[in-house]
Amino acid sequence: MSLLTIQNLSMVYANGHRALTSVSFTAEAGEIIAIIGRSGAGKSTLLRCINGLQRPTGGQIILDGDDVTQKSEAEWYQTRRQIGFIWQEYNLVDRLPVLTNVLTGRLGYTNGWGSLAGFFDRSHRAIAIRNLERVNLLERANQRADKLSGGEKQRVAIARAMSQEPKVLLADEPVASLDPELSMQVMGDLARVAREDNVLTLINLHQVPVAKAFADRVIGIARGEVVFNGLPSELDDVALDQIYRFDKLSSQAPSKQPAYA
Repeated sequence: MSLLTIQNLSMVYANGHRALTSVSFTAEAGEIIAIIGRSGAGKSTLLRCINGLQRPTGGQIILDGDDVTQKSEAEWYQTRRQIGFIWQEYNLVDRLPVLTNVLTGRLGYTNGWGSLAGFFDRSHRAIAIRNLERVNLLERANQRADKLSGGEKQRVAIARAMSQEPKVLLADEPVASLDPELSMQVMGDLARVAREDNVLTLINLHQVPVAKAFADRVIGIARGEVVFNGLPSELDDVALDQIYRFDKLSSQAPSKQPAYA
């Protein structure tokens, strides 16, 4: 049985916009899957549905045999503990030390009052320190997060997500704000720690070369539908054209440079 099964998933917003149309795929523990497509293709909506931040209007999300689309909001509390999320904007608390930011990944495992008071016992701190060490930022543990560079902030976000000890890790454009060299370095850290812990990882990306370099599999989404699902080596010009071409009904003129360059 696959760790994650997405079956006929659809999402229609109140204004009538259809973000997802019958999306289906399966994913296994330890896989790193890049999800590519134009802005507005439905990539972020897909991740938000998997994480329970957005309730789909149809279909199923089955995580480790459990249909999470049937869960109440209260039941989602335990499910979200199994799903780490890395944001493009880092979502760190700038005034807090790096270690405290990483420790927030342990909130789902702590007593509510203790969490509010910022109390984490020795076992939680050991997990956070280990994950900071894995992304080469242990020496920054006591430094305020607002003193870090963009690449360092994203490494802290990786350490925080891995400190949840998740079954699934989701990353929404995690290197979009970084320069190409730094993007490769951060993606290298993300892929390495995910593989070390055998965590299924789904990463939304705009940069096709990055997807090819680090993913085991690539899923291409266009207009809310899966139009490609295969190995990075199979991502040829025909497949890229299918993923990135403009809709024939669109009034927007094609650019001179391909979107996937």
